[in-house]
Amino acid sequence: MTQLRDDCFANDSPLLTAAAALDLLRQRVQPVVRTETIALSGAAGRVLASEIRSERDVPAHDNSAVDGYAFRADDLASGEPNRLRVAGRSAAGHPLDHAPRPGTAVRIFTGALMPEGCDTVAMQEDCTVKGDILVVPDGLRQGANRRRRGEDVRTGQIVLNPGRRLRPQDLGMIASVGRAEVTVYQRLRVAVCSTGDEVSEPGDAIAPGRIYDANRFMLIALLEGLGATVTDLGIVGDDRATIRRTLDHARAEHDLVVSSGGVSVGEEDHVRQAIEDFGSLHFWRLAIKPGRPLTLGQIGQVPFVGVPGNPVAAMVTFLRFVRPVVLRLAGVEDVEPQVFTVIADFNHQKKSGRREFLRGRLTTGRDGRRHVTPFPHQGAGILRSLVEADGLVELPEEMTKLTPGSDVAFLPFSEVLA
Repeated sequence: MTQLRDDCFANDSPLLTAAAALDLLRQRVQPVVRTETIALSGAAGRVLASEIRSERDVPAHDNSAVDGYAFRADDLASGEPNRLRVAGRSAAGHPLDHAPRPGTAVRIFTGALMPEGCDTVAMQEDCTVKGDILVVPDGLRQGANRRRRGEDVRTGQIVLNPGRRLRPQDLGMIASVGRAEVTVYQRLRVAVCSTGDEVSEPGDAIAPGRIYDANRFMLIALLEGLGATVTDLGIVGDDRATIRRTLDHARAEHDLVVSSGGVSVGEEDHVRQAIEDFGSLHFWRLAIKPGRPLTLGQIGQVPFVGVPGNPVAAMVTFLRFVRPVVLRLAGVEDVEPQVFTVIADFNHQKKSGRREFLRGRLTTGRDGRRHVTPFPHQGAGILRSLVEADGLVELPEEMTKLTPGSDVAFLPFSEVLA
C-alpha cells in the first residue's frame, strides 16, 4: 500500500477558492491501494492499473461488413451492369478454402473472411441473382463494404491506459484483443460514520432536539457508487474514549475514513482531539455556497475527510471536492466530471469571490436547447432540493448578477452519480 505524505492536506490559506482547492487535491492525493489481477468478467467498474497493449490486429483478417457477394473489382466493366458466376460461399467461422477464379463471385456473410484475391463486396439488396449468375450494379467503388485487417487496433497499440474506471465498452475492447484477465487496483476500503449526540438512527424513537441521520446513508451510497467497499461505523457519540477506539479500528482496516458533521475547533470537540491524537487535522474554509467548511486530515497514515452536517452542503462538497479525493486514492487519473453549458431561465444575485451551487431542473426550450430553473428553496438543509433537481448550477466567483438567457455551467447528477 502506498502511503500519503505527512500533512498532505495542510493549507495556509484562510479562504480557498474552488479552483485552488481542486488544484491542491490534484497535486497531493495519490493512489493508496495495491493491485490485483482478476478475470475480465468481474472487472466492470474497477480501476485499470496497467496499460492494455494489443498483441494482435483487430480485426485479424479482412472481412465483409455486410451480407452480399465478394469479388475482384477489376473483374467489373464500367458503364453497365456486370454478370459474374457465383462459385463459392464464405460464412463467419467458415471461410472459403481456396482462391476463387477470376470473373467469379463468392456468396459472403457479415464478418466472414474475405476470399483470397477479392477486394469488394456488393450488398445483397443491390444485387440480382438468377440461378448461379450474379448481376452487379454499376458504380460500386473498389473496396466497398470491406473491413481491413487492423482497422480497429494494430498489433502493439495501447488501447487503454491505467487510471481508467472500466466501462462496458472498455471490457469489450479488452476482450477483442484476447485478454481474459486484467490488472486493476483493489477496491478502496472506506469507513463512514456520523458524529454527535443529537443524531439518531432512522426508525428509532426520537427525542426533542434530535435529528435522524440522513447524511450517513447518502455518503455510503455515494462511495459505493464510486466502487468503494464501505464499512458503516454508525453514529459515534460525543465520548472521547469511544471515538478513539472507533478511529483506531478504522485506521487499521481502511484506506479512508469519512465522517459527517460534528468536527469543529471547539475545546469540547472530542472528534477533533481524537484525530489529532493519531495524526493531523486541517480545516479548509472554501469560498463556496453551500458548504464552506471541509475537514481534511490523516489518522496516522489513513486520510480523513469530514463533510458539513447540513445535507445539501454535505452532498455538494462531496460531489465537487471529496469525490476527486476518493477517485484519486482508488487510482483513477481523470477525476473531473463533465460540466455542460445550459441557458438560465431565472434572475439571481450573489456575492463576488464566492462560487455558488444552485440545485436546478432542466427543461427543453423552444429553441431546442436545454434550459435550467432553480429549485424554489435553496437552503443548505433542504434535502428536497436535491431530490427534485437534475443537477447543480455552478456560478463562478466573478459573477454577481445572473439574468435570463445567460449561459451557465451545469453539472448533471447523472455525470457524478452511479
